[in-house]
Amino acid sequence: MRFKKKLLLLFCAILTFFTITYQSQYAYAQTNYLYLGGMPAGFTIKSNGAVVIGLSDVVTDEGIFSPAKNADIQIGDILTEIDKQEICGSESIAKILKNSNGNPLEITVVRNGEKTTKFLTPKQDKNGKYKLGVFLRDDLSGIGTITYFTNDGKFASLGHPILNDNKSIMDIKGGKAYLCSIVGVEKGEKGRAGELQGIFIDDRKIGQILKNTQTGIYGEIDKSFNFNNLPQMEIANAKMGKARIFTCIDGESVQEFAISIVKIDNYNKENKNFVIKIDDKNLLSVTGGILQGMSGSPIVQDGKIVGAVTHVFINDPTRGFGISIDKMLEN
Repeated sequence: MRFKKKLLLLFCAILTFFTITYQSQYAYAQTNYLYLGGMPAGFTIKSNGAVVIGLSDVVTDEGIFSPAKNADIQIGDILTEIDKQEICGSESIAKILKNSNGNPLEITVVRNGEKTTKFLTPKQDKNGKYKLGVFLRDDLSGIGTITYFTNDGKFASLGHPILNDNKSIMDIKGGKAYLCSIVGVEKGEKGRAGELQGIFIDDRKIGQILKNTQTGIYGEIDKSFNFNNLPQMEIANAKMGKARIFTCIDGESVQEFAISIVKIDNYNKENKNFVIKIDDKNLLSVTGGILQGMSGSPIVQDGKIVGAVTHVFINDPTRGFGISIDKMLEN
């Protein structure tokens, strides 16, 4: 990789590859073969609690107040309980506030993985509604790519975690994955990551999302989803040289494109194990390189699955990071 270490901060979570010659000690158990993914997927994720994405003032008849700021609530905090009641989305918070009568509330907050307790007094705005002074997000939707399916009905995707606004891994309650149709491409260029644009196909559910980890999103396949007609491939370690990625840039059809694995990085890294370079002229002409939404696109070398795309280099969208397949299988 040609960029200085400080430029790594500019990487955008997407797809990419770094090759590994490391001989894995991981016991592959019953996963010597995997069903090849590459199809785009729409994800709806439910977080455990509600994530603070902004702070606001509350305008009342007595003046302007900042309840959340005064209680040391910060952007990125996750509100999990109010007065010992579990938060199940913003609607449950509204109900608790309605019954609070403006009394101080005990709020359980998760910040950087640590639980803490805050005491916050809601304020009644000019419409008569009690407010905390926060903007909240209780679920998330996005597009990625399925990496593989297993014989026992599981799937893996993305190759990297879904993060909160403060860059911590989102604690999820679950979610759903659907087949997705790509309807547009925003081409990547130096200094700006492009992205795939797609629509969910609500009646074509892939399965339930169970885990959000450093190495990707994992779930259980829905009984209605048939994956047995997909190519079945052996797994292997990546090596320097030519390879292919399987991904979708239009509609729902999976295509393969030529890449090179140009560097083997530190195997101990969770999801940046090797660097890839896009060689395929057709892919470059359409996308400019690796796009947001390609995360999880499987990498195949010598007819075997060796990993998946995870990130793109912002200053060179033709290159990015990849995760080794055995890293994904450890979860």
